[in-house]
Amino acid sequence: RPCHTGGACPARREVATERALSDPAISRREVVLLSVVLIVMGAGWGMTQPLTKISVSTGYGYFGLVFWQQALGATLMLGLCRARGIGLPRHAGALRTYLVIALVGTVLPNTISYQAAVHLPSGIMSLLLSAIPMFAFVIALLLGNESFKRRRLVGLLFGLAGVLLIILPSVDMGQAVPVFWAALYLVVALFYAFEGNYVARWGVAGLEPFQLMLGASLCGLVIITPLMLTTGQMIVPQWPLPVAQQALIASSVVHVFVYATYVWLVGRAGAVFAVQVSYMVTGFGLFWAWLLLGEAFSALVFAALASMFIGMYLVQPRPKALLAAQSGMGDKDLNIS
Repeated sequence: RPCHTGGACPARREVATERALSDPAISRREVVLLSVVLIVMGAGWGMTQPLTKISVSTGYGYFGLVFWQQALGATLMLGLCRARGIGLPRHAGALRTYLVIALVGTVLPNTISYQAAVHLPSGIMSLLLSAIPMFAFVIALLLGNESFKRRRLVGLLFGLAGVLLIILPSVDMGQAVPVFWAALYLVVALFYAFEGNYVARWGVAGLEPFQLMLGASLCGLVIITPLMLTTGQMIVPQWPLPVAQQALIASSVVHVFVYATYVWLVGRAGAVFAVQVSYMVTGFGLFWAWLLLGEAFSALVFAALASMFIGMYLVQPRPKALLAAQSGMGDKDLNIS
């Protein structure tokens, strides 16, 4: 989810205390280092899209892919939790949170994602995921988490224009873009947007990020295992590992470690700075699709990208911490997506 997408979504849980980059404890040298970390995170998350494309290239069933993704994630998270000496809470609030995050953050969106990846170019999937902030804003309005502003409406319109450029049958994107699968893939963005709003509205029951990911992964395993077995989609590991299985492992590992870095970055530099990774994920998603898969894009792809970026910029909230962060960075373009 991306996120994504097999990983994550770069707009996920902001569970740490907000800190502005103008904090005197953060030097300008560290600001540069944090910016580099942000770029590396975007490169990692952006790579999960072409890795997902490679994972489905040999006909593996989507339930089997989700199963191994959850199993690998749970194994890595268990190791991290043990290394930190923290257990897995099992009270009612924690169990409810595991279930919600497992369903809307992994099982449902990833089941769709793996099916859509068979039909959609990797770069187009990265572009469509940039609709997450705009979906998140609409859901936030419905839940009462955000207030309506005219510039946000303009942002939604720019985002809609970007989506239409991608999915309209009459538009030539330089490669085949099946309208049905593109529209269905937007449901993945919708799930991720709902997940972020759920956490913002109802919280995570006091769980640490690694506890939450471990619990959600285990819950996801409980849900997906019977589906995988009853549909005969079990994927048996082979040695040496074929390319598709290597890609699945790489995608799962990248997601876990990049998300762990994201949690650290939120705590150190603040969510205002950290969630800018959304821009990086989309840009790097297109770059990796070109480099790893040889995908070529028409000028309209970049027009859609520009429209989506403008939409993200206008839809994003502008808390007071943002102004402090801009002052500390000396960068007027520092924003939250």
